[in-house]
Amino acid sequence: QVMEGEPYYHFRHRGTRQRALSRHWGWHMRLTRDPQVLWFEQQTAKRRSKRGTSVVPTDPWFPKQWYMNNDVHPDLNILTAWSRGYTGLGVVLTVLDDGLEKDHPDLAANYDPLASYDFNSNDPDPQPRYGDGDKNWHGTRCAGEVAAVANNRICGAGVAYNAKIGGVRMLDGSIMDIVEAQALSLQPQYIHIYSASWGPEDDGRTVDGPGVLAAAAFHKGVSQGRGGLGSIFIWASGNGGTNYDNCNCDGYTNSIYTVSVGSVLGDGHRPRYSESCPAILTTTYSSRTTSKVQIVTTDLHHRCTDKHTGTSASAPLAAGMVALALEANPALTWRDLQHLIIRASKPAHLQAEDWAENGVGRRVSHYYGYGLLDAGLLVQAATTWAGTRPQEKCSVQAVQVPRDIGSRLTISTDVSSCSQSIRSLEHVQVQLSLSYSRRGDLVVALSSPMGTTSTLVTVRPYDTSQEGYKDWTFMSTHFWDENPKGIWTLRLENRGDDSNTGQLSSFILHLHGTDEDMPARRSAATATDECLRRDELGDCEDCGSSLYTHQGSCLSYCPPRYYGRARSATPRDTGRVCASCHPSCYTCQSASANNCTSCPSGRTFEDVTHTCHHP
Repeated sequence: QVMEGEPYYHFRHRGTRQRALSRHWGWHMRLTRDPQVLWFEQQTAKRRSKRGTSVVPTDPWFPKQWYMNNDVHPDLNILTAWSRGYTGLGVVLTVLDDGLEKDHPDLAANYDPLASYDFNSNDPDPQPRYGDGDKNWHGTRCAGEVAAVANNRICGAGVAYNAKIGGVRMLDGSIMDIVEAQALSLQPQYIHIYSASWGPEDDGRTVDGPGVLAAAAFHKGVSQGRGGLGSIFIWASGNGGTNYDNCNCDGYTNSIYTVSVGSVLGDGHRPRYSESCPAILTTTYSSRTTSKVQIVTTDLHHRCTDKHTGTSASAPLAAGMVALALEANPALTWRDLQHLIIRASKPAHLQAEDWAENGVGRRVSHYYGYGLLDAGLLVQAATTWAGTRPQEKCSVQAVQVPRDIGSRLTISTDVSSCSQSIRSLEHVQVQLSLSYSRRGDLVVALSSPMGTTSTLVTVRPYDTSQEGYKDWTFMSTHFWDENPKGIWTLRLENRGDDSNTGQLSSFILHLHGTDEDMPARRSAATATDECLRRDELGDCEDCGSSLYTHQGSCLSYCPPRYYGRARSATPRDTGRVCASCHPSCYTCQSASANNCTSCPSGRTFEDVTHTCHHP
């Protein structure tokens, strides 16, 4: 089409993605070389958000969503991501579980049949099986955490409340390798994110992982899914804490292709069900001990629950946050996302004895990975992220002849041969074959040349197996961004009876990473301070015209119980502040009692009068 009275023309090309953020290089080159074209630019959709609308959802149970409504400090910082305009629009997720109540009033508008299937009954409808004590509620609850519809006066709001959500029914029947593989490779060019909260028994004595078909599905997913950018697999780290289980004995959680998510209570303590292992990348909330309200989400029979809990409640929250990041930057690869998640996770108030600083100055724990995931940091980092160089892999066979383990065995190996291809590490894997008289008594740890020690597996008192580890692969994320050059040390130690014996017959060290110097990139956390002027106490007095001044800080939104308004009546003063709502309101548009937009728990909203009263 011609622009009226201007020498500009707008051409559409069928072959380029309509919302492509990256230039289509082929057409770009042709037009660049054409002498008759003086100027051209690929048009991309720009983000414009309506000003003045409240960021805080008006759903009646949002006041109960303590992990995202600023009730706990820090929370998951979802409101900041929403205030920047990211709500999951254009992103497709599916929950691999026991079904999905697709007609639930708080899910129906976001339900996507193209992202759904029933592999238990082999039909396209993921509706859960009712009766039998209605135990198939899990998938519906996980889906609501991600994509419950917002501002519809029903239940609460999902983390990515404008995303499309599908469900795969696969856990309500016999689970076979082929069923898992089919679920993991459902519509890989259409679905962006797969969320899963299942795996081998969390009994503290199982060592098991994906079969041949599921393993192939993971690999194909990251290499070909999402147009070659790679499918995103979000995984719960496991609920075997009470059985002293270790998630490195679970081949789904410890796959380099999955993002393994740990759990923490609202007060920063470790839930008793949580497992530890160095494959965990990040953490979200899963429950609260200080109140009866747990995670708020959709439930069977069109109901709402505030009782969802467990590691399986943590993974979908992370999946929703990743959906926000993908909306912010759809060109991110599966590896880019892991880099960003590490940079957007913070140790905060998470309590563990094992927090340690790795070789690039990041604190990391076997319980929480890099800490509590922050959605505001994640979307901010996503928008400015420059892609990573290709993944390099370098493997070193470190044991040539079998070695007796005895009470302890230390093996050192020099990986100088790898320093040509890998300058900054990503995942590190240790592939072991060993025999042992009581497998659970053996502690395995790996130390890097930069002095970081990662415990690959802890004591598992219930694991009495005499099988040892047959070609089992452990994984650690704790060496991320370190330079691998130098001597690596593997330590095997017997923590049980002196009579335990065994032999290590094979140890292969697999290093993954890139040839770029990643620590040289400035991290997302060093964002420039947005305050223009501070008072003598260091509180901010002026946040400019685009942010709100609130309690001495600059915010991109006004939190619950506050509303945004001009600082003063003078037109020259463009400053904005967060002012208090009337005490009866939860969200509002002014300070009066009859301008509420939603109510705190225990009060009822009156549509006509815009007031909140006790029922």
